[in-house]
Amino acid sequence: MGLSLQRLESNALRELSIILRQDAKNKHLSSVTVTEVRITNDLSFMTIYYTFYQGKEENYQKALEDCKGYLRSQLAKKLKARKMPELIFKRDTSLDYGNHINDLILGIHEHDKEIKANQEALGIKEEEN
Repeated sequence: MGLSLQRLESNALRELSIILRQDAKNKHLSSVTVTEVRITNDLSFMTIYYTFYQGKEENYQKALEDCKGYLRSQLAKKLKARKMPELIFKRDTSLDYGNHINDLILGIHEHDKEIKANQEALGIKEEEN
């Protein structure tokens, strides 16, 4: 990926975040956080990854789809782009995945504590290496 494409993605992320926070008339859009923007090499598609903190995913997805044209035109003005890619919105699930991994690790630690407590109760000593 070229440097100019990376710069365009970075600028699009910043500008889109500002537009959603300040200009959005839909209450769902002001609480959307844009986490990443990816643009295809031929500038045909811009995939926008977003997350939110509460509510239903369908509400946010619908709100974003409903104002796609407005967001695209505002982005084109801000980025001064000759060709504005088609916008595609996808929910960023990395936070959910990270929380799931964290829960698994906490569960393993709890399980280890239970095993240690049971061993101590039975008088079993842990082997030292």
